[in-house]
Amino acid sequence: MALKNNTWKLNQWYDQSVAGNVSYSGSPELWAWGYGDKGGLAQNDRESYSSPRQIPGTTWSTMMVTSPNQQQEQGCIRTDGTLWVWGNNANGQLGLNNRTEYSSPVQVPGSTWAAVKSIKDAFLATKTDGTMWAWGSNTYGTLGLNNRTQYSSPVQLPGTWSTDPKKLGGAPGSRAFAIKSDGTMWGWGDGNYGRLGLNDYPASGPRRRSSPTQITTATNWSHISDGTYGTLALNTDGEIFGWGDNGDFGTLGLNDKIQRSSPTQIPGTWGWISSAYNSKYAVRSDGTAWAWGNNTYGQLGVNNKTKYSSPTQIGSDTNWSKFGLNGGYAYIHAIKTDNTLWGWGSGSYGRLGLGNQNTYSSPVQVPGNWTNVSGTMRSAYALRSV
Repeated sequence: MALKNNTWKLNQWYDQSVAGNVSYSGSPELWAWGYGDKGGLAQNDRESYSSPRQIPGTTWSTMMVTSPNQQQEQGCIRTDGTLWVWGNNANGQLGLNNRTEYSSPVQVPGSTWAAVKSIKDAFLATKTDGTMWAWGSNTYGTLGLNNRTQYSSPVQLPGTWSTDPKKLGGAPGSRAFAIKSDGTMWGWGDGNYGRLGLNDYPASGPRRRSSPTQITTATNWSHISDGTYGTLALNTDGEIFGWGDNGDFGTLGLNDKIQRSSPTQIPGTWGWISSAYNSKYAVRSDGTAWAWGNNTYGQLGVNNKTKYSSPTQIGSDTNWSKFGLNGGYAYIHAIKTDNTLWGWGSGSYGRLGLGNQNTYSSPVQVPGNWTNVSGTMRSAYALRSV
């Protein structure tokens, strides 16, 4: 597949390159770049692009949460509460009651959607009334519907859930997490190796749950982020807890390679968390950015390719705001308080949005004024204020 760069009009170039730090007002635009197979960039084609490419419309509201190893199915919500999806649909994961692939946004019925999470071959979404809905592949009970049936249309889960996108989590095709409106945290799907945080590893036999099961008795969870390796959760006290796969990279940030089957605290006071494939990222309460885990492609942003099993600071800046709601395979994006967007790690498929396929081990700015970003295995999506 050919990799394409954007051709900017003069005023677009000015907005992107010169006025990147200027605040905008109005409804945000949705932009995409990277790997475009199966129409995953919503450009009405299957091309890959190494620079940001706008998805039609200026009324996008809620950023999708993506799974780091998720492939090419996406969804996003507009300001009117409608949910739009596109890309791969081999398992009915677009929720359109068919298995047709779409390379442009198509509406899922309903107009009260609040948050959406794409997991490989499946979706979770909440509505403004706190109901949660799931559809797509269900091999491990990932949909939380007490079965392993595949669905091509939204099906409701029991309970009242938070409508905050940060409170939906999950790993590709295997497990899911969500926080209810009362601040409790729940998980379901593949629980082998302690992945659900339910304190049932080591133990023989599969540890799967096909219905939501509560993780700890705490009621102050505020953010959850799950990668292929390990899960992070943040509470309202600014504490991060990790559990699940620790791998050879110390993905849990606990200065060892020991797996955890229940939430274990990572020292510090934090304000944001993010997971990539086997690397983790967080912003402290003082605006500094930190990373740990695999660093083969410089994806930790610390100007080397050394892996770290405990949080390591990225540069010395103190104006970091957030990392991508998820990172992808061997790369990450982050946003500063001035709404500048930065990317680093592997640039294969143009997934850093820097107009090339280079690899960077330190943050490099993506031109523009941005408010949110999320990555998949090979592509990224971001909201830009206009």
